Amino acid sequence: MSRPDPDRLLARVAEQESRARRGRLKVFFGAAAGVGKTYAMLEAARSKQRDSVDVVVGYVETHRRSETEALLEGLEILPRRQTGYRGTTLEEFDLDAALARRPALILVDELAHTNAAGSRHTKRWQDVLELVQAGLEVYTTLNVQHLESLTDVVARITGIQVRETVPDSVFEQADEIELVDLPVVELLKRLEEGKVYLPQQAGRALENFFREGNLIALREMALRRTADRVDLQMEAYRRDRSIEANWPVTDRIMVSIGASPFSARLLRATARAARRLRAPWVAAFVETPGFTQASQDVRSRVLSALRLAERLGAETVTLTGSRVSEALLDYAKARNVTRLVIGKPAGPLWKRLLRGSILDELIQGSGDIDIYAISGEPATPEAPPASPVRTASRATRGYWHALLVVGVTTVLSRLLLPVLEPTNLSMIYLLGVVLVAMRGARGPAMLAAVLSVAAFDFFCVPPYLTFAVSDTQYLLTFAVMFGVALVVSSLTLSIRQQERSAVERAKRTEALYRLSHQMAGSLNAGVLVEVITAITAETFHANVAVLLPNTDGGLAGGREWKENSLLDAAEQAVARWVLDHGQPAGRSTQTLPGARALYLPLTGSEKTVGVLGILPSDWEIVENPEQFHLLETFASQAALALERAEIARQARQSEIQAEAERMRTSLLSAVSHDLRTPLASITGAATGLLAQAGRLDQATSRELLETISDEADRLNRLVTNLLEMTRLESGAVEVRKEWHPLEEILGAALKRTERQLGDRPVRLDLPADLPMVAVDDVLLQQAFINLLDNAAKYTPAGAAIEIRARAAGEMVEVEVRDSGPGFPPGAGKQVFDKFYRGAGEAARGAGLGLAIVKAIIDVHGGQIEAVNHPQGGACLRFTLPAATGVPSAAALREQEHAG
Repeated sequence: MSRPDPDRLLARVAEQESRARRGRLKVFFGAAAGVGKTYAMLEAARSKQRDSVDVVVGYVETHRRSETEALLEGLEILPRRQTGYRGTTLEEFDLDAALARRPALILVDELAHTNAAGSRHTKRWQDVLELVQAGLEVYTTLNVQHLESLTDVVARITGIQVRETVPDSVFEQADEIELVDLPVVELLKRLEEGKVYLPQQAGRALENFFREGNLIALREMALRRTADRVDLQMEAYRRDRSIEANWPVTDRIMVSIGASPFSARLLRATARAARRLRAPWVAAFVETPGFTQASQDVRSRVLSALRLAERLGAETVTLTGSRVSEALLDYAKARNVTRLVIGKPAGPLWKRLLRGSILDELIQGSGDIDIYAISGEPATPEAPPASPVRTASRATRGYWHALLVVGVTTVLSRLLLPVLEPTNLSMIYLLGVVLVAMRGARGPAMLAAVLSVAAFDFFCVPPYLTFAVSDTQYLLTFAVMFGVALVVSSLTLSIRQQERSAVERAKRTEALYRLSHQMAGSLNAGVLVEVITAITAETFHANVAVLLPNTDGGLAGGREWKENSLLDAAEQAVARWVLDHGQPAGRSTQTLPGARALYLPLTGSEKTVGVLGILPSDWEIVENPEQFHLLETFASQAALALERAEIARQARQSEIQAEAERMRTSLLSAVSHDLRTPLASITGAATGLLAQAGRLDQATSRELLETISDEADRLNRLVTNLLEMTRLESGAVEVRKEWHPLEEILGAALKRTERQLGDRPVRLDLPADLPMVAVDDVLLQQAFINLLDNAAKYTPAGAAIEIRARAAGEMVEVEVRDSGPGFPPGAGKQVFDKFYRGAGEAARGAGLGLAIVKAIIDVHGGQIEAVNHPQGGACLRFTLPAATGVPSAAALREQEHAG
């Protein structure tokens, strides 16, 4: 056993500390109702009670089963919460009572239950999580069909859509899962005996959900889900303790694929074995440094093999390493692989002996992993090299370069021969071998090593110009020189290839970083489309289009193609197919390969949100495996970003709709109340006058008429405010600014509010040199009327209202102060919201007066604020633009008197 990873230990300690602060959750898990989950839970609880544990039954549904009800005797049962719903009384689990009682262990049956309307949480599993977070230990029950991830499978098998579900994350958070299993025959017998449902319910259940085939499938799902959880626990145990040896509890198969035409046979054979064993399997390709020099034909075969593996249901992975066997074994041990499938090595025996065999290396290092070697004929004939002329010319240039370098080093060595010893001249030849190896070709490097030793012997070792050696010690020099040349050239080639691989990986990483970084800063679909299009086009040197569904059911491109301007009907049909089926299509695929472009689905977490179309300038860029996987990653990241933008848009739309609904409700509430009150007063007074016509004295008749007049005026103000607010918000108000003295506008407003002000005096503080204001006098008068009406509501009878104004630079600052209680804390901005009302009897009206005032001040370019005056009362302070270059009202009057 190796030493555990410190980082993993720290993460494990942090997780354990987090779990220590919360309670434990145990789920009694079964295939269907009637298997005995509640019974097993109660038995476990009674066992805990015998161990002096404080146990409380929060909610248990016995379904009138006598044996289950018997287990409740002696256990403390928490009273249920009574909830009224549509004329009936429902009994629900009382979460608050459980938190107040805080037992050591609480039982809460039926985890997937939906709570009645008015409960704190919609689902019972939310209640259970709150109990666990509060530190309580909870026992609960759950059927397999209620797991969220299995609802579709259950619906296909049983024909019944399960509505009450529990997220898989809740199931995974459980500290313990206890499987309560019962053979199907016994469960059906219990159902027929009426031990699961009442007789009339049992008959319907047998005809529908509780058919034998359904129960067998549900039982298998429950057993598999429990086994999966145990397997995860086992892997976590091995990971935490850095156990590298395989524990073959369940089979997991891995197959090694490459550019060999045998790969298709290997994949199909592995797929059949995985189906027989019901085991997950992985198809792995190892990208060695030399793969960067592979031809396009080799890359295409690797890509085809990976695609075939995905179609057969495998998990595909691309590994990197200098040795294939080491990369495969490291990954297999990390994934707890039990069987590794590889193709039987082909070619003559001497090549395997000289170069080594991957199969032999795997067998030697496999340990507990079983190695399977499969042979056979290739599924398809091996294609000829994609570009033989170009490959041959490239190789020829490498060999000519080797000859040239050896020639140059030989000339240089001959020139330095009188100065340097022959052993020193060998360093020059080694330098030449390194220069050839840096070009990245193994054959020319080997040729350079051989020719360098020969040239060194022929030109630099006496007797010169012969291969004879006068001193036998030079034989050792030749051998060492040749060995060093081979080692240096091999290392140089390896480093060069690794450098190329690192550069390619860095480019892919940088491209993904730029894409994710720029997409993370926006939730606007249009901006995201532009980002995705630009970065994908730059990375793959291609014309790119992101196609999204439009309202007409078609696809709209975020960017036009440079070629043929727009997508033609045939290309749009391919893109539509990709959107509907969620699979790649177009060129370089096996679906609709006649298309001009390649189309990839943008598949989010729930659905396909769009299509990525790409038309590269060179198809080799897209068709090589690592680039194609990079493109798929681009598509995946783009899909998640677009899905996030759509969710944000829907959330904003929901907020707007909720706000509109709130405003509509407030408006209806305010208008219905404020219209009904004056109308009721008018109706009552008018009815009294009509009924008592001729019998009422003059004072009473006048009082009733004044009531009608006052309430009609109040009704008129309400309707005026509603119309004015509508006009202001719609932008239909045309502001006509002219020079006006503030006191004239204020005087007109005071005249129109005499009845509302009553016996409340208004104190004016307007300086004589106050400049005129550039305003619409009609709108500003309406603003003053609303301010005075608001002040009169909150100012006691006989108390004063103060209005002050002063010049402040290019603005005129106005204050309206009442003698009321002032604004509530934190209400300084809310008072200007539509339909906001204060507290108390004075808070009458629709709550539009101050909102209209703010809108009027805003259209004049001023600002308004609501504060409490230091000496008491509320103060509304606002600014208006002063009329520059115009004499004050007092100066104009003096000029008139002088004239």
